[in-house]
Amino acid sequence: MLKSVFQPLIAWYLAALKTGGYPLVVLLMTMESSFLPLPSEVIIPPAAHLAWSGGGLNLFHLHFSGWPAQIGIVITGAFGSWLGATVMYWLARAAGRPLVLRYGRLVLFPPEKLEKAERWMSHYGPMGVFVARLLPGARQLVGIPAGIARMDYRLFSLFTLLGATIWCSVLCWLGVNIGADITKGEMHRVGFWVGGTALVLGGLYYFFVHRHMARKSEVRSPKSE
Repeated sequence: MLKSVFQPLIAWYLAALKTGGYPLVVLLMTMESSFLPLPSEVIIPPAAHLAWSGGGLNLFHLHFSGWPAQIGIVITGAFGSWLGATVMYWLARAAGRPLVLRYGRLVLFPPEKLEKAERWMSHYGPMGVFVARLLPGARQLVGIPAGIARMDYRLFSLFTLLGATIWCSVLCWLGVNIGADITKGEMHRVGFWVGGTALVLGGLYYFFVHRHMARKSEVRSPKSE
């Protein structure tokens, strides 16, 4: 369902990428890091392939290709991720926990997810922001519990940028190495590789973090009763 909703936007992005260049990457990565579940694997890899194959990307009438373009994609992708995360952080900080609990479902953030995210943040602190930027389903929403907890914005920005830079670098590498699939329009194969990476990260998250947090919650619940 989500794929069909965003398909026109993705098609427009792929067609406009060569002329839109880096500002277009920033725009869509900002959207991806907000509450819109736009997959980053359809944003960074096509841009990386276009830059690597000689098409290059534009920035204010300047044209970049090859490795400089790749570095530019990582920087602009991370910057867009930070912008989207910043929006979520300040909205959550201004709204407060009661409002998020009441209306969080509208941005795919129900109360039970908020409670898990708050346990995550209280346990891992700023480092939890960094790890969340590498996990499927957590990247877009990590700004909400951080904003509610009023985490130091400088630390939030630092760890958001670090995590986003690593993730965009992985996607750039994939874009270069599976560029033929992008050229043929076989984005499902791109999704397969990115999905595999996300699955590994998700598995690590489940076995080393989720089960630990669940056990911690079970230990606390009898005391609260």
